[in-house]
Amino acid sequence: MNTATDAIAQAMQRAVDVFTRRPQQGLHDDATAYASWQGGTRVAASHENGTRIDTDMPRELGGSGDRVSPGWLFRAGIAACGATAIAMVAASQGIELEQLDVHVGSRSDARGLLGMRDGAGDPVPPGAIGFTINVRIRASAVDDARLRALVDEGLRRSPMQDAMLRHPPLDVQVQVGAEQAA
Repeated sequence: MNTATDAIAQAMQRAVDVFTRRPQQGLHDDATAYASWQGGTRVAASHENGTRIDTDMPRELGGSGDRVSPGWLFRAGIAACGATAIAMVAASQGIELEQLDVHVGSRSDARGLLGMRDGAGDPVPPGAIGFTINVRIRASAVDDARLRALVDEGLRRSPMQDAMLRHPPLDVQVQVGAEQAA
């Protein structure tokens, strides 16, 4: 194995050992994503570590079109999370990947974002109608069936894919006007 594959596999085994002895250690709050409106349809999303990503909507929806949209950022997160989980499973199985590309596409109806209704008078859903995940993977001396099983297991372990499929509860809290955020 190579050094990166070894390091990932060893880190995963250490975590499994700790969580086996103390399962409660596995439960944690994830890093909060912050979004701040910048005017128009521009929004700056940031992480507490200083990482910042600016988003904007396409021109057809009132934006400048010169930044990625929040929807693209969502798909990028799904793709990156899936690729990471697949790479972690590969490392835990001692498989040295030569290529791993994950592409996530979706189909949406912009009428939903605009609050429009369909021909029957029902609100058009603003979210994606469906997603497609395409994975390209290659590893020497590993048969196709094992690589397909590795991808299936990686995507099964992907936190973002799980959240999309499981629909965890969403708690919305709103502070208005002079109220202070908690």
